[in-house]
Amino acid sequence: MIWQAWWTGFASLVHPAQLLLLALGMAYGLFVGALPGIGGATAIALAVPLTYGMDSFGAIAFACGVMGAVPMGSSITAILLNTPGAAPSAATLIDGYPLARQGKAGLAIGAAASSNAIGGLIGTMSVLVVMPLARRIVLLFRPPEFFLLGMLGLVVVALSSRGKMLRGLVTAGLGLMIACIGQDLVTGELRFTLGSQYLWSGVRIVPALIGLFAIAEMINLSIKGGAVVSNADARVKVERMSAGLIETLRHWPTVLRGSLIGTVVGAVPGVGGTVAAFLSYSITSQVSKQPETFGKGNIEGVIAAESAINASDGSHLIPTLGFGVPAGAEMAVFLGILMLHGLQPGPAMLIDHQAEIYGIVWALTFACVLASFIGLVCVRPLAAITTVPTRVLVPIVVCLALVGSYSVDQSIGNVIVSGVFGVLGYVLIRQDYPRLTIVIGMVLGGIIERSYHQSLMMSDGSWGIFVASPIAMTLAALIVAALVVPPARLAVRKAMGA
Repeated sequence: MIWQAWWTGFASLVHPAQLLLLALGMAYGLFVGALPGIGGATAIALAVPLTYGMDSFGAIAFACGVMGAVPMGSSITAILLNTPGAAPSAATLIDGYPLARQGKAGLAIGAAASSNAIGGLIGTMSVLVVMPLARRIVLLFRPPEFFLLGMLGLVVVALSSRGKMLRGLVTAGLGLMIACIGQDLVTGELRFTLGSQYLWSGVRIVPALIGLFAIAEMINLSIKGGAVVSNADARVKVERMSAGLIETLRHWPTVLRGSLIGTVVGAVPGVGGTVAAFLSYSITSQVSKQPETFGKGNIEGVIAAESAINASDGSHLIPTLGFGVPAGAEMAVFLGILMLHGLQPGPAMLIDHQAEIYGIVWALTFACVLASFIGLVCVRPLAAITTVPTRVLVPIVVCLALVGSYSVDQSIGNVIVSGVFGVLGYVLIRQDYPRLTIVIGMVLGGIIERSYHQSLMMSDGSWGIFVASPIAMTLAALIVAALVVPPARLAVRKAMGA
């Protein structure tokens, strides 16, 4: 059965039309990935309108092409211009940019591309191994377990906001409040609709995501002004990229270690590729015989970061597809695309849509590998993209975003929602509040509310059902630990410092 699903997913992907969409997605992902500050979530949000009219496999191929290519585009500008396109590539520039300054940009980019491809392969292969087990595990979950899992996802994402746990919980709560808009899932009553018929079915996730990421980033860029990278030298010299592949093969333990770190970290909801990249880089520098060379142009630093980034992108699929809990902002937007095409990640998808699941895995695998080689060919044009003035870039992106938002169901309400969430996203950027937790709250809100009411109906109103099974007790303990341990650790540090 599993082998049949693997083959069906593969056969559906290798159709000429799907391969063309995959290639177009990669080209788009490389282009947007090279733009500093845009990131994978915004790239996917902008791609949502382009998937209208596609079948489910076509949308999967295009979206996976984008996700697989963004890290490569981001690493090129990180190495050449000291400006990462996405946050995870900030670890790549630590040694990548010094190498470029030494005239070894080709070496660094070649190593980044090859380790990126290998890391992506290991990450996506982990999904093939874990998914059959995930299906069995998910079948053990009842409404109480799903309620606690959703709450754990919110807490973990807030906890991963690096020193901003309270702010993460605040924005997660805001996301849950937004998820309550519309019809009550149990009673059918209308809530917080402000008399608008548009809000009866709640806030549409896709227009909200387009506003929260794409529009918000464009507002931020337009206020900054100038070019995306004002001091970029688009005519940078790049050569000897084949030497980077040789260096990657020479340092295969670093590639393997980074890929495994990325795979494990990426499977934890909310942690993301940034943590994986910096953790891999940190561990590699600590175990190195020459730690003093890191930050000055050590090729191992580039390899460690890049292998972890793409491996984490692959393992993000495990919680997203298996449990319907997005592993990060990029996966939250991808989840929106799947829902738009009638696919609901979680237990139902594991049982009824195995072919689509393995189609996603194969598409992301192809994209990770092919995008790395295409990126090597397109190094110079991608570097030139970053010199585009924001006065040219911003109007184009905003127009495409709003047109795409309207196209979801031809409603002007979608455009208003995107505008409102764009302003909200910009305020959160300026006040340094995490946006991902709002998205997770909106996505998980319905699951949490429905599972909560189902649990109480199952137990005749008894709260004991939330600790009635070993799985529920474990999840409840993890939630308490996640909320208590960080403040306690901080208090201990302050006491010791005093």
